[in-house]
Amino acid sequence: MKTVKDYIRTIVDFPHEGIMFRDVTTLFSDPRGFRMCIDQMLHPYAGTRIDKVAGLEARGFIIGGAIAHQLSVGFTPIRKKGKLPGATVSQAYELEYGEAVMEIHDDAIQPGERVLLVDDLLATGGTAAAGIQLIERLGGEVVGCAFIVDLPELGGHAKLDGMGMAVHTLCDFEGA
Repeated sequence: MKTVKDYIRTIVDFPHEGIMFRDVTTLFSDPRGFRMCIDQMLHPYAGTRIDKVAGLEARGFIIGGAIAHQLSVGFTPIRKKGKLPGATVSQAYELEYGEAVMEIHDDAIQPGERVLLVDDLLATGGTAAAGIQLIERLGGEVVGCAFIVDLPELGGHAKLDGMGMAVHTLCDFEGA
């Protein structure tokens, strides 16, 4: 029986030499694999009130849209700076060499809404931490963070744990 991890291919030296890119597009393209992924991402939250799903750019939009559909709740994109058309709230975060900024529409989350944050991959946790901060700044409560892939040696899981977040991942890969 195949697992979610079996549907994910590794592309060596992409986007730079020495990087092992974990490509989830092969998972998304397989109907059984994609269904398994969404079902497993939702499983830990069965019985939990979730008012909205927030997805991190860009593959988090694919997962988040499917999860929001399954839950019959709204979906909120969290995007890179300058990509959203309306009034936004911004959050900077550290990259290996520099800084990046994520944004959310300032009316995307209502105070008290319970939000599930999703993305395809958890590496250093910087993007996810920025997403959490944006949701909380708008008055939302992050009920959990769900990812397909964890790269544990990069420390993202520990970072989000340190923020008091419940983190759920479907599989991990050693060697980033």
